[in-house]
Amino acid sequence: MFRKTLLAMTAASLMAAPAFAQSKDIVDTAADAGDFTTLVAAVKAADLVDTLKGEGPFTVFAPTDEAFAALPEGTVDDLLKPENKDQLTAILTYHVVPGKVMSGDLSDGMTATTVQGGDLTVDLGEGVMINDANVTAPDIEASNGVIHVIDTVLMPN
Repeated sequence: MFRKTLLAMTAASLMAAPAFAQSKDIVDTAADAGDFTTLVAAVKAADLVDTLKGEGPFTVFAPTDEAFAALPEGTVDDLLKPENKDQLTAILTYHVVPGKVMSGDLSDGMTATTVQGGDLTVDLGEGVMINDANVTAPDIEASNGVIHVIDTVLMPN
């Protein structure tokens, strides 16, 4: 029994090893995932690619394409216009916290100050929520931080 358990644990750790040896940065990890085309396009439009490819570490609460699609019609198109770059940058940087915050580091009611300057609040009541967004996939590690997938675009106050 011990031998089978040890073999199973060894096999599982070998299969999981590539996930922990992440060599892609946050932008490339998000782009490769396929669920973040709108987010990646917005990061490019806001000229934040170099920043999010930088050393970090960063924690990014990443809204999916579905989350962006749930915004009122025309919102994304308007935000991607050059004249709205400041507003887009504010929204995107509201999704980024300096440092690498893993899900195990979160506690109910804690707040985290974003790069934008506003605060995010953690609610661990029913799953994990960041403000009014559910975390649907936590702890996606990148070479310069971590991504937590969320189901809602967060809007700064």
